Amino acid sequence: MNRASLEKRPDEVAAMFDDVAAKYDIVNDILSMGQTRRWRRVVVDAVGAVPGQRVLDLAAGTGTSSEPYADAGISVVACDFSVGMLKVGKRRRPDIDFIAGDATNLPFADNSFDASTISFGLRNVIDPKKALAEMLRVTKPGGKLVVAEFSHPTFAPWRTVYTEYLMRALPAIATKVASNPDAYVYLAESIRAWPNQDALSAWLTGAGWTDVAYRNLSGGIVAVHRAVKPGAAKPSAVKPAL
Repeated sequence: MNRASLEKRPDEVAAMFDDVAAKYDIVNDILSMGQTRRWRRVVVDAVGAVPGQRVLDLAAGTGTSSEPYADAGISVVACDFSVGMLKVGKRRRPDIDFIAGDATNLPFADNSFDASTISFGLRNVIDPKKALAEMLRVTKPGGKLVVAEFSHPTFAPWRTVYTEYLMRALPAIATKVASNPDAYVYLAESIRAWPNQDALSAWLTGAGWTDVAYRNLSGGIVAVHRAVKPGAAKPSAVKPAL
């Protein structure tokens, strides 16, 4: 079994996700106490895509986050660097376009997508600022970015409880339900080391995105950031998100 380090070497991270691909979605539901599904619905609403538009779902894994777009008749590309995760997704949803790709060097032309989104994956990229710049490159002017990521609870006592859960309870639960429990030790450590909401907002601005804003979910356990690529937008491409 593989466990990535916080250095986030792409080969280590990809191998780790390959190991957990088969049970990944089930374990996520258990560890998040069912909240993952609600968080993902908020992301889809924030993207606000409509039929006729094209969405990049980066770090899509098995495609769970891509399915709502496909079900709504929206063209979606599920991109991830874990081939194991993509294989699981393709078996379940052959109608979705699954493409292997590196977030820091996306295999797409400039201005290819009406919206780009990444859920719980930016934290695993070796250079997240470069990934944000790549997503800017492949998004059309006026297009939207939505990033969902674990963040920092805003209420101090709740933050203490959450940290205890991350570092103690989560690995213990993963030992019983996950095929590679060490992967979830990495998960806990990477969440604890991740910057807070305002720091990630600054990264978005630094990458060239505008109109940056975020919404806290579950008391700040998760934050959904949204931003817009500068330039003219199609009339249908902009929809209130947060």
